[in-house]
Amino acid sequence: MKLQPKPADYPRIRKALSFYKVTSVITGVMLLLLCAVMVMKYAFGVQLFLFTPNAVAEFMPLAPEGVDSDFVPQGFDLFKAILIAHGWFYVVYLVSDFMVWSPMRWNFGRFLLIALGGVIPLMSFFLEGRIVREVTGFLDEKESAVAQA
Repeated sequence: MKLQPKPADYPRIRKALSFYKVTSVITGVMLLLLCAVMVMKYAFGVQLFLFTPNAVAEFMPLAPEGVDSDFVPQGFDLFKAILIAHGWFYVVYLVSDFMVWSPMRWNFGRFLLIALGGVIPLMSFFLEGRIVREVTGFLDEKESAVAQA
């Protein structure tokens, strides 16, 4: 028999689901930004710096690999900030994944599938909708059955 969530956990699951909805959208947006950064860096050979001496925002070319350059970019490296922010927020996303997965008593494969949502572009948006519908439907069904009994 498949394990079911405990009725005492239903309120906790709803709170965790709200947290998951927020983190999945933020993680998805950060991942799309990260993809844009990678395209600009590796396809076009530029990085974006903010608050440079010349402008508020400026694309600066990368030095070719193997070539030493005396040029040191000045300003805030937006690309590096996006990389770091996505990495740390992915950890928060995994926590929210665990907070839904554990009380729902799903198998470990489901946890890994949800975790992939923060790594595969656009997947978090599709998974967020699916997981929220599934969990909300389950909780609504169980709570209405308890109310009718």
